[in-house]
Order: sequence, then structure tokens, then C-alpha cells
Amino acid sequence: MTHPHKLCTTAISMLSGVILTVVLLFSAVPRLHSEDIDRCQRRVVHAEHELHQAIEKHGRNSKQANHERRELHNTRERCWSERHRWWDEHEHRWHTDRDWNEHDHD
Repeated sequence: MTHPHKLCTTAISMLSGVILTVVLLFSAVPRLHSEDIDRCQRRVVHAEHELHQAIEKHGRNSKQANHERRELHNTRERCWSERHRWWDEHEHRWHTDRDWNEHDHD
């Protein structure tokens, strides 16, 4: 024989577990999106830094600088394909148009 009180307690426990799972699931999604955007921004900042270092060390038209320009381009392309935005380190802002200048470091 089952007790009505025991069924009610079990149902409340299960419902609480489901609600907690849903809350945790939906709170994790924006955080993951934010981490992806932060990661994209860090990659662009790093690629910009590498390009500036190559220009300073080897010259503006060196093969090292050209390599880093390609890396920066690929990083911007990756951000664009993943998030349809790219980070502009010089203006310190996100762009939502694919409008970067391929020759901004020439």
C-alpha cells in the first residue's frame, strides 16, 4: 500500500530536480556564448600583437610580417564565420559587418 504523503514528497522532489536542471542548462548557454566571444577577441588581439612584433623585428614587407598578416586575416575570418562579428583591436570594438581592411597594417 502506498502512502499519499510519500507520493507527494517524491513528486515534489522530482519536480524540483527538473526545475533545477532547466535553470542550470539555460544559465550555462549565455556563459558559453560569452566565452566564445572572449576567445575570439583574445585570438584577434594575439594575432595583432604578433603582426606588430614581426613588423618591428623584420620590417613591414618581410616574409614574417606577411605571414602574420595572413594569420590575422584567418583569425578575423574565423571569428566572422563563428559569430558574424570581428574584433577591431585599434578601435577596441566589435564590428558586425565584414568590413575589415586587408591592408590596414601595410
